[in-house]
Amino acid sequence: MKTKILFRILLYLIPLFVLQACGQTTTQKKSNTSTMSNTISKPENPYYSNTDTTKLNVTDAEWKKILPPNLYAVAREADTERAFTGTMWNDETKGTYYCATCGYKLFESNQKFTSSCGWPSFFEQENKESIVFKLDKSYGMIRTEALCGRCNSHLGHLFNDGPEPTGKRYCMNAISLDFVPNSSTKNTAINLETITLGGGCYWCVEAVYDNLKGVQSVVSGYAGGKTANPSYEEVCSGTTGHAEVVQITYDKTQTNLDEIFKVFFTVHDPTTLNRQGADVGTQYRSVIFYKNEQEKKEAQNVLEALKKAHVYDSPVVTTIEPLTQFYKAEDYHQDYYNNNKNQPYCKMVIQPKIEKFEKLFKSRLKKE
Repeated sequence: MKTKILFRILLYLIPLFVLQACGQTTTQKKSNTSTMSNTISKPENPYYSNTDTTKLNVTDAEWKKILPPNLYAVAREADTERAFTGTMWNDETKGTYYCATCGYKLFESNQKFTSSCGWPSFFEQENKESIVFKLDKSYGMIRTEALCGRCNSHLGHLFNDGPEPTGKRYCMNAISLDFVPNSSTKNTAINLETITLGGGCYWCVEAVYDNLKGVQSVVSGYAGGKTANPSYEEVCSGTTGHAEVVQITYDKTQTNLDEIFKVFFTVHDPTTLNRQGADVGTQYRSVIFYKNEQEKKEAQNVLEALKKAHVYDSPVVTTIEPLTQFYKAEDYHQDYYNNNKNQPYCKMVIQPKIEKFEKLFKSRLKKE
């Protein structure tokens, strides 16, 4: 029965993927044009500008209407994201960092250093007006709070334990920063795209996509819930609303979203509600997170094709949800299969999924 269902998946999805791949060409050309400018566009935020240095006096009530909830919590309520969230903390790409709230220029990449603290760290600000400071006595500590010099939004804190020549460490929340790579790195970066998927235990999904040609990185994490910076234990409790997910970064010149969806629907069961095998709970739901309308449309097309083709004997319960924030999971969850191949779960659960993937996508493996 499983072989029959698998055959149906491949039979009915291949034509859809061919059609969608044709449609992607136009979309990619449009995005190339906008990326060539050395600025970021946020039409939903009328105060955002990478060139306007006029000081802003905007109320928190107004910011709350404009900013995503997770950014508002940090920028306007001085919340702190969990250390090692995302990849910005140790990213060495050359470029410019801007305030994510108003677009004001804050740092250049040559002012950045990799700190063991797990937050993006800089030893010097762009200019003396880009960041302002005030005394912070919260949580029983005395610290120096760093705020954007244009919109007065919280960025992080300043410490006196940084490297030479300043001895300073600007410890910033990654969510408070926008980054634009230099033109020399754009040609590479412009071909990279991300998609966030949940298909049960992230150890399994990560292990599969790690071997797909064109995939640059796979990061295990959490998305879809209301709890900020959740821990693994909190997510496992089923009370956060988060799903275990992987965020896949792929090179559009080597693979595409169509192929990634094709793999997704062949290595997990999209018909079991809040469950994959013995892993049960909303954190194990089948879900596609979209960050733009194009991704949403492509996900909807795939689900519609599966429904019309009656690929599965049971209804597909995969949800399509907007990606508001991705939280990287703890370090020991990253690359879990490769680091724990002898563990029973890896042998009995993950290995069979990898073998299925390698059999069906033999020509698309990184290591043939």
